[in-house]
Amino acid sequence: MKLADKKCIPCRGGTPPMELDRAEALLQELQDGWQLNADGHLERTYKFKNFRQAMAFANKVADRAEKEGHHPDLYIAWGRCRLEIWTHKIQGLTESDFYFAAKADRALEEFGAKAEN
Repeated sequence: MKLADKKCIPCRGGTPPMELDRAEALLQELQDGWQLNADGHLERTYKFKNFRQAMAFANKVADRAEKEGHHPDLYIAWGRCRLEIWTHKIQGLTESDFYFAAKADRALEEFGAKAEN
């Protein structure tokens, strides 16, 4: 089963964040462009031809986030949409964060626009 096919599981807190070696292994299962930032969060910037495409993609990701109950931080600028994903309750990563990252990539495929890395 692909990461994008898995259901995000709400975190109730009290769970330790994922170990770095596990996060690095799961990172390899995501499409190119994802990285762990300085805070240990998943991050990817999608580039588009204009602001309208970036905003439309952000809205598609927001709709997916509401369905999953898993909400990334979205940063939108002209021709760019950056996602930053982590589990806020534990201030770290869980497997669901990787599931949502894969779902964002799938949203891009469904969106129909080509994003550049």
